[in-house]
Amino acid sequence: MSGSAGRTTRLFSRQDRAVIAAASIAMLLVELDWFALNLMLPVIARDFGTPATNLQWLVSGYMLTLGALMIVGGRAADLYGRRRIIVLGLTGFAVMSVVCSAAQNAAWLTAGRVVQGMTAALVLPIAVAVVTAHFRDARQGRAVGTVLAFSAVGTALGPFVGGSFAELVSWRAVFLLNVPFCALAVLLMLRYVTESRDEGAAGGMDLPGAVTLAAGLTAVMLGVDQGSNWGWASVATLVCFAGGAALLALFVVVERRSAEPLIDLSLLHNRPFVTVTAAGTVSNIVYCLVAVLAALYLQQARGLSPLESGVVFLALSAGVGAASYWSGHLARRWRAEVLMAVGLLLSGVALGALTWARPLPLYAAVFAVVGAGVGLGWALTNAATQSYVSAGRLAAASGLVLTSLVLWGAVAVTVAATVLEEVSGSTGGAASDGSAIDGVLRVVALLSVAGAAVLVPLVRSGTAPPEKAPAAAPEGVDAAPRSRS
Repeated sequence: MSGSAGRTTRLFSRQDRAVIAAASIAMLLVELDWFALNLMLPVIARDFGTPATNLQWLVSGYMLTLGALMIVGGRAADLYGRRRIIVLGLTGFAVMSVVCSAAQNAAWLTAGRVVQGMTAALVLPIAVAVVTAHFRDARQGRAVGTVLAFSAVGTALGPFVGGSFAELVSWRAVFLLNVPFCALAVLLMLRYVTESRDEGAAGGMDLPGAVTLAAGLTAVMLGVDQGSNWGWASVATLVCFAGGAALLALFVVVERRSAEPLIDLSLLHNRPFVTVTAAGTVSNIVYCLVAVLAALYLQQARGLSPLESGVVFLALSAGVGAASYWSGHLARRWRAEVLMAVGLLLSGVALGALTWARPLPLYAAVFAVVGAGVGLGWALTNAATQSYVSAGRLAAASGLVLTSLVLWGAVAVTVAATVLEEVSGSTGGAASDGSAIDGVLRVVALLSVAGAAVLVPLVRSGTAPPEKAPAAAPEGVDAAPRSRS
């Protein structure tokens, strides 16, 4: 009888499979759409007659709104119902996909992507929550693992799908591909997912915090992006920088006074947590910059077609996927911080080598090593940071980590596009200037190595190894650094 009961807990009913499918499709389409865009940038630029480096807001604008509103989306789901909010997000994502597909100019498409990032913020942080709310037994881990696996598939296939569609069909078709996926996910959600919310949740959402953060970062990024055109000492550029700084300062004030802050700023006093978050953010920045700059390099400088570039990008995706998968197994033997440092160092060295690799097979092989390094670096960020905070602050810590990873990735893409134009000396020809792209990537490689160096003091100190820390240890670790400061 007990054996039969054990088998029953491992089986999924029709409703269970539908719930997993709904969440998996939601994660797949958001990740696939996100990573498919990189290889479409040169094609979109040709269609609109604009330099590819001017289209970086298609990437950074999307990431900006996604990063700024992810915590708000999760909070809204807890308050108003997870199924309701994710269905709203999926519907909005489908609508904005149609809007993007119909874009007649770069401004239209950029605005559509920014709003699409807002809708993605109502999907990405909630898909896993829908599954964990449905499964309250031993099957939860397997169900969540399936959803995350589909997320990884979307990440891996995104560049190839983007390159294939851009060459064989149209870049507009990639956006339209989202619509049937969204429709299927919505139907499954409405039919099989039971509404759930956090019954203990109180208070409201920190919309003032989200608005001031997004507005402040946007102003700074606009100043960086347009500084070379307006003049770095021009009134417009200085207003953007000063206004952005003022809004970010206001964000800090708002967060300190908010009953339900978007970001728990007290976590910034936790030095080990900040150190690991910074290293993980560097790893994600490296990934974002490599994805964007390599897409320009392969198509604009090397002359590869979108499809050929997509095939090469499979090497990067394979490296990232393999490292993400094996990171959990490796973390059972070595501290996550050690593995992150190794990953950052590996990606830095490999990225430096990538800028000298000319034969395409060699380039692809080194590309895979770069992917393995960045995959190892950011895949363990959340697990490593969680070991340095108390049980009651895990959700706040996770939200801060995700926000840092996405937002700083958005800022980095904007900065890199501007630096590339400055190094090249030509806005129109920067995307096809292979030597300029190589130069920027070498700086990114140094950044990755610096990220590894940031972790060295923490690794050498031996502070709270996750595999040895007892349940109450995170509190002690949290307090120890402050006592030394």
